[in-house]
Amino acid sequence: MALGPYFCGRFKAIFFMKTNQTFTMIKPDAVRAGNIGGILQMINEAGFRIVALKYTRLATEQARLFYEVHSERPFYGELTEFMSSGPIVAAILEKDNAVADFRKLIGATNPADAEEGTIRKKYAASVGENAVHGSDSDENAAIEGAFFFARTEQFWDRN
Repeated sequence: MALGPYFCGRFKAIFFMKTNQTFTMIKPDAVRAGNIGGILQMINEAGFRIVALKYTRLATEQARLFYEVHSERPFYGELTEFMSSGPIVAAILEKDNAVADFRKLIGATNPADAEEGTIRKKYAASVGENAVHGSDSDENAAIEGAFFFARTEQFWDRN
């Protein structure tokens, strides 16, 4: 039995997992609103280094595959439709304690509950249109980064 490309990518991502990296996407709502520059500035000012960056658009099937972990949840269809509704910016970020620090920087999913100074407090419109995605674990950061970027598209200090 041959292994599909997504499974192979997940295996490679876990094998090469780094604990000082996280993955983010600037979502279609924030891209449409012209907030790419402001969000990237907040990321840089928080001490993250961009290891990989890509402006792209997810096809519906790609969005379904990326969010497959939520396929049984009631919001899955709406989420995948929204995520394929326009361009996104995908990025791998590097910093000590990257996942936890980035989760703090983006704030609560609901912008009404997000702390002042967070990306979602400043740029999100609602729970559904919350401006950014951030990985919730080192393992998922590696998997999600590998979904968008080949190893040759990632630039980190190899020393």
